[in-house]
Amino acid sequence: MRLPEGIFLQTVAGDFPDEYYDDTIKTDGDIILRPDLSTLCLVPWATEPTAQVIHDAYHHDGRMVDIAPRYVLQRVLKLYEERGWKPVVAPELEFFLVKPNTDSDYPLEPPVGRSGRPESGRQSYSIDAVNEFEPLVEDVYNYCEKQGLEIDTLIHEAGAAQLEINLLHGNALTLADQAFRFKRTMRETALRHSMYATFMAKPMQGQPGSAMHIHQSVVDAATGENIFSQKDGQPSAHFHAYIAGLQKYTPAVMAMLAPNVNSYRRLGPNSGAPVNVNWGYDNRTAAFRVPMSSPEARRVENRLPGADANPYLAMAATLACGYLGLIEGQMPSQPSDAHLQASADDLPQTLNEALRLFGGCEVLRDVLGDRFVEAYRAVKHAEYLTFWQVISSWEREYLLLNV
Repeated sequence: MRLPEGIFLQTVAGDFPDEYYDDTIKTDGDIILRPDLSTLCLVPWATEPTAQVIHDAYHHDGRMVDIAPRYVLQRVLKLYEERGWKPVVAPELEFFLVKPNTDSDYPLEPPVGRSGRPESGRQSYSIDAVNEFEPLVEDVYNYCEKQGLEIDTLIHEAGAAQLEINLLHGNALTLADQAFRFKRTMRETALRHSMYATFMAKPMQGQPGSAMHIHQSVVDAATGENIFSQKDGQPSAHFHAYIAGLQKYTPAVMAMLAPNVNSYRRLGPNSGAPVNVNWGYDNRTAAFRVPMSSPEARRVENRLPGADANPYLAMAATLACGYLGLIEGQMPSQPSDAHLQASADDLPQTLNEALRLFGGCEVLRDVLGDRFVEAYRAVKHAEYLTFWQVISSWEREYLLLNV
């Protein structure tokens, strides 16, 4: 199969950043798609027998296309491999079920469950609230099993009709494939039950946002031992260096963890989402939470990525930050047991600000690839400019006759 290389530069609105398209893609020639047969499986909701497979993109001379998201993650994983390390990750994806919304001028609403009523309040972790959507949930489990998607748990989250799916930990590329495929599966399943499933970071006013928390650790590729723990079970220097890398470089990759203008609505002060680069033991108000665990399972949870992030790029970003920390060997701040959601000074507040930080970090350019950084910046800046042209209802409500 072949596609034009410029497909990687298409914005969410269907446009292209002309200045980068002309300077870099130029002739917009074909790239070659080669299937990764380990991803081959049936499409369980298809009425006719249909297969699906994830491809990698190559130039005609055999080079992989360096602006393809799956390649960017593979590039970062190669750096770990060269050091004899292997990352282990486990993503947690939050999302909302909503009533079908065919007019974007109207706000989203929770769907009607099997009781015949929509949720009116928050029912965190409620089994009964999940059971409101039991037919949909049963289909999701069935579809995931047929695709080899290894679901750990499915729970009700804090928002009205907000659910969370946890995938079993494993190889980072495999889990990115699974997260990518799960989002498609969830949207398809919801449509078959006359609902939408949305992975927008902040889809509804007055409701919490949706995250893609990523648990991560690193093991010795030869022995399988967790390098975050010493022989006596205490945290290792590698563990502290990894967290230091997350603290130092995460602000510069926020454009990959929070890739849309809507992403930053989720990350406001006292929003329930982290707004800092602090870390702490079992502290959910910190960006980097270390769950209580055995030494073998010692890991850090990055709570900053939004559910709207590309799974390949979100994992590439957080693993790149941790890798740089391991290489530099620095120490993190002291772990915090304080409530940390009052201030958002540590991180960029808008996509535009995040893109400036992203383009200005030379060491991350080396890790992620200079051409990818420029392409990604061009696409996201074009999306930001498209958004900036829209006048919101808030502006009409409060400014039209009052200024």
